[in-house]
Amino acid sequence: MKYRDEAEIKKELGIESWRHLSKDKMIKFATMMPDMDTEVALKIVEQFPAFKDFAKDAVSAIERAHESTLSANNQSQEHVHRACQDVRDILRGELGKDNLSWDEKKFLIEQIQETARMQFQKDSESKHFLDGALKRVLVGATAALALGVAFVGGRAIVETMGDSGDSSGS
Repeated sequence: MKYRDEAEIKKELGIESWRHLSKDKMIKFATMMPDMDTEVALKIVEQFPAFKDFAKDAVSAIERAHESTLSANNQSQEHVHRACQDVRDILRGELGKDNLSWDEKKFLIEQIQETARMQFQKDSESKHFLDGALKRVLVGATAALALGVAFVGGRAIVETMGDSGDSSGS
């Protein structure tokens, strides 16, 4: 284990106390959990009484950011497709003129093909971007879920330990 006590974890997070744990640092805390001693992680998570609210807020914030990103990407895609279509409409109009030389016709056809290549490239970039955005959302949601599992699991372990301690003492 890389982290054996709370002090090391607070130092890594750059905080003096758990009251200073922001949402961003909470996500970092979640990514650090696999490197923590289990007892230390459970002890820390138990100190967050409003953990459920935090986890819901974190997932909602991730969801809103993702929706905003998708919307902006969609608007950008639409703008590019509309612009390319406008250019092709103009090029088709020029191509329909009777007094064009073979070289002029060839140039116009090449320009039409170029707009199609531009759209294809933009579509590929968009798909790559969306793939990366989805991965970031999954990482954030997984971190929030990991915190939730640790919190719920930690409470269950603590409650079980408490129950077994009560029954053996009676």
